Amino acid sequence: MQLAALCVFLAVACGYDYRERRIPNYVILGTMLAGIGWRLYDERAPGAFWYLGQAVLVMAVLYPFFKVGGLGAGDVKLLGVTAGYLPAEKILGFLFCSLLVAAMISLVKILRKAKGGVCLSGPVLVSILLFLGGVY
Repeated sequence: MQLAALCVFLAVACGYDYRERRIPNYVILGTMLAGIGWRLYDERAPGAFWYLGQAVLVMAVLYPFFKVGGLGAGDVKLLGVTAGYLPAEKILGFLFCSLLVAAMISLVKILRKAKGGVCLSGPVLVSILLFLGGVY
């Protein structure tokens, strides 16, 4: 159920990201609060701390990519709050799938000589859908 709610939040993030080229902080905050709420409901306080730990760890690992211009700040935050929803052993698979889909989109844009970067919210949504489908 919580992953269905996550898909709704990610669809909203996609709408903003593709339209405005940014993800508003209130979408990130809403996604995070829903994730913490689900973890509190399912696992009590330890679950909320695990959610926050996973989210902060992913954001800390991806922060250098933001600093060199490889990722946007909203992308780093979105990947972090989304990773908090997943079991710890699935986070690397989630990151790999998200970045692989983004790389494939980027390759198509390069071959078509299209301008602009890749909005990462779409690949994140695709990666979560692949997780729900049992791909990883």
